[in-house]
Amino acid sequence: MRIRTSFPHDTAHEDLRVPLADGTLLHARVWRPLTDEPVPVILEYAPDRLTDSTAARDAQRHPWYAGHGYASVRVDARGYGNSEGLPADGRSALETADGVDVVLWLAGRPWCDGRVGMFGIGRGGLSSLRVAALAPEPLRAVVAVCCADDHPDNEPHSASGSVRAEEVQTRSAAALARVCLPPDPSYAGQDWRDLWLKRLEAVSPVVHAWLDQQPGDAPWPQGGGSVDPDAIRAAVLAVSGWHDPYRDTVLHLLERLPADRVRGLLGPWPHRYPDRDRPPGPAIGFLQETLRWWDHWLKGADTGVLREPLLRSYVTDAHRPATAHPSLPGRWTGEPAWPSPLVTPVAYALQGAPVVVRSPMHTGVDAGRFRPLGHDADLPPDQREEDARSVCFEFEVGEETWVLGRPRVRLRLSCATPRGQVAARLCDVAPDGSSTLVTRGMLDLAAEGSSQTADFSLSAVGYAFPAGHRIRLAVSSAYWPWVWPEPESAAGFTLDPAGSTLELPVRSRRAGAEVAFEEPEQAGPLGVSLPATLDEPRPERVVVREVAEGVWRLEVLPVRGGTRAYPDGLELTEEALETYTIRADDPLSARARTEWSIGLHRPELPWAATVRTRSEIGCDAEHFVTSDEVVCTEGGEVVFHRTWERRIPRTAD
Repeated sequence: MRIRTSFPHDTAHEDLRVPLADGTLLHARVWRPLTDEPVPVILEYAPDRLTDSTAARDAQRHPWYAGHGYASVRVDARGYGNSEGLPADGRSALETADGVDVVLWLAGRPWCDGRVGMFGIGRGGLSSLRVAALAPEPLRAVVAVCCADDHPDNEPHSASGSVRAEEVQTRSAAALARVCLPPDPSYAGQDWRDLWLKRLEAVSPVVHAWLDQQPGDAPWPQGGGSVDPDAIRAAVLAVSGWHDPYRDTVLHLLERLPADRVRGLLGPWPHRYPDRDRPPGPAIGFLQETLRWWDHWLKGADTGVLREPLLRSYVTDAHRPATAHPSLPGRWTGEPAWPSPLVTPVAYALQGAPVVVRSPMHTGVDAGRFRPLGHDADLPPDQREEDARSVCFEFEVGEETWVLGRPRVRLRLSCATPRGQVAARLCDVAPDGSSTLVTRGMLDLAAEGSSQTADFSLSAVGYAFPAGHRIRLAVSSAYWPWVWPEPESAAGFTLDPAGSTLELPVRSRRAGAEVAFEEPEQAGPLGVSLPATLDEPRPERVVVREVAEGVWRLEVLPVRGGTRAYPDGLELTEEALETYTIRADDPLSARARTEWSIGLHRPELPWAATVRTRSEIGCDAEHFVTSDEVVCTEGGEVVFHRTWERRIPRTAD
């Protein structure tokens, strides 16, 4: 990583309030080049907290953009951080409409030349796409990183008909804890407490909305709260990593948007910006790459971005299974179109007699983190134990085989129960027997005792299977805690290999167009410090088997706990623990629980506030059962305490 200290422009930053159409004021931080000429604006708009949760990340990129001649702006959505108003659900059309208001307001500033770009990661990237779908005239370009796209096969909360367990639990629990955090009096002023209490009275666990709208129900309403690629007029640079769960967004956008205003980038990364020094790498000069995008679309400079291949992707070489890799071997390839003329579907026929697939309910404990963030226990370990809980089919690799795109399976199944699930994992088996997970996919079954064909795609991947290895397709009837088990999924199903196939998108082994990137570069770090502690760190991921009861328990740290001290005097302490339990023979025993604690402290005021939450999900045959609790304190005294208990019918369609 190269730290840039000298730029074409000197810069300054200030905090502003952005007025919305209804008079609500949003908290914004603006970094601007010191010039008398108006410049384009680059906007990052997200439901986060720019004064603490994203402050370190913001310091790496917004001053960098400002130093290259842009007004770079970070805005908290309504009801978050130090913005006014009440928080809206991520599906709300209001949050997207607010984003349009922000774009129009920024375009009208005297220091803006009327041209605006948007970027973001995760929900911030999705917000950029949703705002772009409303086509505000000043918005010319977008960079969307590691985000969903409202495609029915790419939902954060469902997986081809099944409710995602880990993602629903993690995100809903984190959202509840963070939306309850107070405004910071150092930025929100003396009204911070009134803003906080009004916000708390309006809060409800987002898991209610997610489970009320389950897979199989009517689709989410289209319009202001959703991405419609046909309505997007801005140019889109879509970016993700092979270890991000929403990587298919890149291919969806390449398939739907005109080639003269879209480009895709897929690397070996987790759910992080590609210049972050987090495993797996290699990282790239992502800020420089996006600067080329902005300069072309916002300044009219010929930077060659449209002469780049439509898709630049990293094809990873074979590697031993491990929960973290500092860097993965491989090579960059360039695709002139998508679907690529260099990729050919190749079908592998499954062989053998019909076989019963009846996986224990804890199949999936070695799945790794749903959204890897670059931590030590994120990636799937050796899959041999998971393979033993599955039915496997293998294919010898005679010569090196490059796979690029979405593998697909077609499985002939017979189910004796109304509902079930099938999970398919594609693994690379080395001569020593080690099994590296390459990609996977899932489908909910509604068989009603009949035979059917399960035809579904696995998540996209770029991978090179070497000669002498074996391609393994592992099929299971459970995948906990990635997806919530159906009530009768313990019965499994019968798989008939006759007529069943694995289809791989095999890419030509010639590299095609040359692809190269600069060394990663960022602005200077913010200077957040981590005070020393004598506490022993907890393991990030632990699997416990209670042998007598047949219970499996997975314990996960969703965040790295401890205290962070910020240069402006804020001290933030955060601890969280997720627990997933299930009996090997009972799908209705599945339980998920998260406890979260976040403390904010300003010794100089003095001021201290703490939010503690508990979120649980269980089930019976007919319902999901949710329980949530929030306790907020100021100066050690409770100012808010609420619990929610819901029984939400499971979709039966």
